[in-house]
Amino acid sequence: MSLNRREMLRLGAAGAGGLLLNTAANSNALPISTFARPPVPIAPVAPLPAAPVAPVGINPALFARAKAALDSHGSAIRYRDVIGVVDFSMGSAEPRFHVVDLMSGQVESHAVAHGRGSDPAHSGYVDHFSNNFGSLASSNGTYITADTYEGKYGTSMKVRGLDWSNNNAESRAIVIHNAWYAEPDMIAIHGKLGRSEGCFAFSRQSQWRVMNRLNNGRMIYADKLA
Repeated sequence: MSLNRREMLRLGAAGAGGLLLNTAANSNALPISTFARPPVPIAPVAPLPAAPVAPVGINPALFARAKAALDSHGSAIRYRDVIGVVDFSMGSAEPRFHVVDLMSGQVESHAVAHGRGSDPAHSGYVDHFSNNFGSLASSNGTYITADTYEGKYGTSMKVRGLDWSNNNAESRAIVIHNAWYAEPDMIAIHGKLGRSEGCFAFSRQSQWRVMNRLNNGRMIYADKLA
């Protein structure tokens, strides 16, 4: 039987429609996972830990006390990335003022003088601490750095005591400064540094390194355990 032109067009359109419907049905039946790759989870980046153990060269018990002080004083310490740890059980000829980067564990150590009231015999070692006015002694405890100013020894930096054992530090004018008696040649000649009036006195070079690393309210912890 022959078909006229109109019937052929009608049948062709119907066939094409059926093919499209069949293809659509098959596409809907395929799972989405055939086309979409599941997202790859991204592992969270953990922050670097603050040095959990004492860096080489620092008394572990003293470092533990410094870390505890950093935690206990909380928001009073503005920046917590770098701290100073002063080991007054060591003699003044030794690099006993440690600047510690808590993120990397790196340490810079400097010689620092102590107060004459803490070492009346000038042995080079701290005998005792005092927070009293007129004692000329070093004080133990937690400090934060404060403003710089121009004084007797040039640019110097104030510190504030946060503990009962050193809370008179600012009123006693305990500061970070350089001094002739804290230069390395004093150790070469006398085997020890001279004594301050309770301040953290450094060589000129060490003072600038310490102030640059510990400025803006960073912590210094000073004590003697032995």
